Amino acid sequence: MELSTFVSEQHTIWNLFIALLLGAIVGTQRGWVMRNNEEGSRVAGIRTFSLVGLLGGLVGILAHHYSPLLIGFALIALVLLACIAFVIQQKKSQDISITGVVSLIVTYVLGTLAVTGEAVLAAAAAVITAVVLDNKKELHQALQKLQEYELDAALRLLLISIVLLPLLPNQTYGPWSALNPYEIWWMVVLIASISFVGYFAIKIGGAKRGILFTSVFAGLSSSTALTLQFSHLSREQPSISPLLASGILISCGTMFPRLLIVLTVINPQLVKLLWPIVLTMMVALYLPAWWIWRTSDISTVEQPNQKSNPLALQSALFFGVVLAAIMLLSHALSDWFGSAGTLILAAVSGITDVDAISLALGRQSTQMLDVTTAAIGILIAASVNTIVKMGMVVAIGDKALWSKVAPVMIGCVISAVVMFLVVY
Repeated sequence: MELSTFVSEQHTIWNLFIALLLGAIVGTQRGWVMRNNEEGSRVAGIRTFSLVGLLGGLVGILAHHYSPLLIGFALIALVLLACIAFVIQQKKSQDISITGVVSLIVTYVLGTLAVTGEAVLAAAAAVITAVVLDNKKELHQALQKLQEYELDAALRLLLISIVLLPLLPNQTYGPWSALNPYEIWWMVVLIASISFVGYFAIKIGGAKRGILFTSVFAGLSSSTALTLQFSHLSREQPSISPLLASGILISCGTMFPRLLIVLTVINPQLVKLLWPIVLTMMVALYLPAWWIWRTSDISTVEQPNQKSNPLALQSALFFGVVLAAIMLLSHALSDWFGSAGTLILAAVSGITDVDAISLALGRQSTQMLDVTTAAIGILIAASVNTIVKMGMVVAIGDKALWSKVAPVMIGCVISAVVMFLVVY
């Protein structure tokens, strides 16, 4: 036997074992649920599911050697057999749930995937299937608590993200080729998603834990979007403004370690220049956030009424329009001032985002741009972005919010300037 043939057979046997194991994963959950039923009264248990997974693997191998139609024929036979067993069981127990039949079909498909080069995908799907089956009670309870307006918001979020976003062209248009419809709409989706996640985080986990989770989540994606959303929320629920202030500061502070990680990958030389200042700005935001968090004794939050909007789509659309205007302005400045406008461009870019200008300057610093100039540009962008977020809070949020956020953000920028003078 040739070595290649031996290796191929070993690979096939291993994939068949995976198919059997995936069936056992799903079957274990189904068998545990029906463990108290009489022997032979179940449509399928751990043995049946394991064999169905193995069946899918064997049929997948035969289909590879003969015809893909075998997969379909075997599936039809399995469905007929499962339906007959279901009808017989239904007459005895009056249980009309077809979850067991559907999970049996899914197990067959997982076994087929395991031998056709998609073993990792099949394993992930098997685990997800078992988790879904095992959380029947929790899922049903969640549906019972879900309000109609919350479901509408979820469907709208899916519409603007999964349906509309992929349809938009990911290329530039307009003057200076400044407008990218995909990037602009992505920011709209991001802001709406933060609003949606924050709404349910607060509803499920309470004000403190919900706001903390949302703030960390937003800090890894867009602290500007969270600042906008929390500022609006402070007008609607001023009683939780201290927690919202803490959340904004946490989110804004998370921007700085994320920035260092990105720059470490692009140009480590930049990190050597920036880390003392960046960490100073982070601490200047985190410490007051921690203090506000500790001194806030709010544990509950008003439950939104049916007029509430978990998605905050209007705010997201408004931010998208503002972002488009800023993108035009930043490209105009770059065109008017040329290479001498690097720092001006950094300041303007910092109005909406720090990541984009940081990536651009980081890459340029490895080629033609002086590392010190790039570092100063990044610090300017971060400082301007912090000031802009403070302006959002003052313009949109209530007094209890901005009276806590504004002094901290001003102190953050001042500490960055002082540390810059010390370092440079």
